[in-house]
Amino acid sequence: MDPSLIRNFCIIAHVDHGKTTLLDRIRSANVVAGEAGGITQHIGAYQIERDGKKITFIDTPGHAAFTKMRARGAGVTDIVVLVVAADDGVMPQTIEAINHARVANVPIVVALNKIDKQNADVQRVLAGLAEQQLTPEAWGGDTIVVEMSAQSGLGIDDLLDQLNVVAELEELVANPTGRAKGVVLEAQLDVGRGPVATILVDKGTLKVGDPIVAGAAWGKVRALINDRGEQVKEVGPSAPVQVLGLSAVPGAGEEFRSAPDERTARTVAGAREQRFRAMNQRGDARVQRGVKLEDIFTQIQAGEIATLNVIVKADVHGSLEAVTESLRKLERDDVRAAFVHRGVGTITENDISLAAATNATLIGFNVRPDRKIRELAEKEGVEIRTYEVIYKLLEDIEKAMKGMLAPEFVEVVTGEAEVREIFKAPKVGAVAGCSVVSGVITRGSRVRFLRDGTIIWKGNINTLRRFKDDVKEVREGFECGISLTDFQDLKPGDVIETYDLKEVERV
Repeated sequence: MDPSLIRNFCIIAHVDHGKTTLLDRIRSANVVAGEAGGITQHIGAYQIERDGKKITFIDTPGHAAFTKMRARGAGVTDIVVLVVAADDGVMPQTIEAINHARVANVPIVVALNKIDKQNADVQRVLAGLAEQQLTPEAWGGDTIVVEMSAQSGLGIDDLLDQLNVVAELEELVANPTGRAKGVVLEAQLDVGRGPVATILVDKGTLKVGDPIVAGAAWGKVRALINDRGEQVKEVGPSAPVQVLGLSAVPGAGEEFRSAPDERTARTVAGAREQRFRAMNQRGDARVQRGVKLEDIFTQIQAGEIATLNVIVKADVHGSLEAVTESLRKLERDDVRAAFVHRGVGTITENDISLAAATNATLIGFNVRPDRKIRELAEKEGVEIRTYEVIYKLLEDIEKAMKGMLAPEFVEVVTGEAEVREIFKAPKVGAVAGCSVVSGVITRGSRVRFLRDGTIIWKGNINTLRRFKDDVKEVREGFECGISLTDFQDLKPGDVIETYDLKEVERV
């Protein structure tokens, strides 16, 4: 195989049209099961091999809030795979995805999914594609349309063969020699590993030990981790990897380059940081003391302009970007949003202090405060709202802004246990030896599993034991053994948080 060949395919679709299920089938993985609300909320990049040729897939979110992330995916790809459901047809995000591909000037291959469903209407979908100037080959056009089913695997081989044919015809090549350059697909702050960036190399070869600049971040590549979680020593064009060793979290969509030496990398990054800071100071209005979310409607009724001060914390940069842009779109003449602070990572004491000083509402997306932070927030009178699915966040904020505050279910934390040791038990698997640090842990409770303040799994307690006895509950200060339903990746230091849903009347 010619090492200079590039085959980057971006998977884009409307919500629930099956693009991630398609990628699951291709990778023989199970990504969908780990998604909150069944929505891809980050860019994932994965590589497979087909007939001796490597293919890189970029999976992008389908929800309307993630427009920039879809545009970023289309901008770094060579061919766009547009997934359209045969039972649903051409939808708003489908049209938006087509426009992203056209702006990026890349070919489009349509994967017509779910053709095995009872209410599938292939001809209606083909007509909808033709209306968007994507006339199928079967209708005399030049758009390749592959009928398939991601659920059953029907048509998957045909799709991969068609993609390789298009790649050959496009003669997609890049130079694997020289210093590397490419784009940051996603970035996040990992408490254990520091800033972590998912990158896609465009040309050149990136090696462990290379100095690198990404936006205003710089560093020396400490480790390269591929899409299978394996550490590699170098990576060439078209291969997605995670990079460790940066000084800060770079912005998603930023260009990265390897530098001649660390001094050059630090100088370039420092100059960029000063420029970004100057732009932010010119662009951001001075933050004034605002009102809390629950007080907005009262202020609107009084005929006053309400300012909602918010602090947004998210697990990765792309999510932070999507939440910020979506909240800006909710602004009205009588309600405006002022962003006191935005950042990647778990909610900290500094966030609580800043929220208390500015009367801001703290919004966490895919991150959770620990017990100490929750207690501090309660003491300071700071409201923390946490979400895992973006449309629920937007619905909540929009209803508050419009005064449509309906009854809701509030999560009440009932107990918190810290994992101390891991044991193996027959027929059960991994059992966490825990110490209950607050509240009561009850068998059968809803569970939120946290690692470094980030939610990595939700489910239920399977078994709860004190020594060798099965028990219904274990109170604060006691030790116990906990096994979880369908979750085995336990590590010392993890936190098992139990909670109940309580219905409250919103006023």
